Amino acid sequence: MTDPVDTVLFDLDDTLCRYRRSVGEVLSLSFEAAGVEPVFDASDYVGVYDDYAEEADDIGHLRRLCFADLASDRGLDPEDGHAVADAYTETRDQTAVDPLPGAAAAVDALAADHRLAIVTNGAPAMQTAKLGALPFTDRFEHVVHAGYDTAAKPAPEPFHHVLDLLDADADRAVHVGNSLTSDVQGAHAAGLRSVWLGDGSTPEPTPTYAVERLDELVEPPWR
Repeated sequence: MTDPVDTVLFDLDDTLCRYRRSVGEVLSLSFEAAGVEPVFDASDYVGVYDDYAEEADDIGHLRRLCFADLASDRGLDPEDGHAVADAYTETRDQTAVDPLPGAAAAVDALAADHRLAIVTNGAPAMQTAKLGALPFTDRFEHVVHAGYDTAAKPAPEPFHHVLDLLDADADRAVHVGNSLTSDVQGAHAAGLRSVWLGDGSTPEPTPTYAVERLDELVEPPWR
């Protein structure tokens, strides 16, 4: 018999909230502000972001490391990458985020009879600013910044860490996120059930549950 769920963990970016300006928009403005040829794009940055999470002290440092390498790989001076990274930090407003459709309804409904926490791959200052801009920030008992407090997702450590903070059990917990790798694979590696926020396709790895909007969790599928 499947144990009842009393704990729900959430990813943050593109699960609970989304920037008003995309990574691509901010990166384009940053190249322009730095006077540097745009030799890499948003997919290049996002694709290697997690590789720098455990090495960097904060998000500004992460971008400087990442953008220097991306610039160097494309024949530019690493200092050009630093200039773009610094311009990106100046341009990006971490509080300019909006909740995803249905996020507030899901969080409010689940908070009535579940304990809630966040497991996010992101620098603490950056993620704290985003979460503080959302109307339901006080619903979460703990936030684990994977890659900083622990190893990054999909490693099981950040899930185990937040469950320890909550004094909760993995077999009574689910994790909600939009990434099949970081969220679904990571949750399963830690012994949790998963909820994939997706597009209605048949994904691999297969999540325990799948939704297309968060407010589908107002009546959770594990009941």
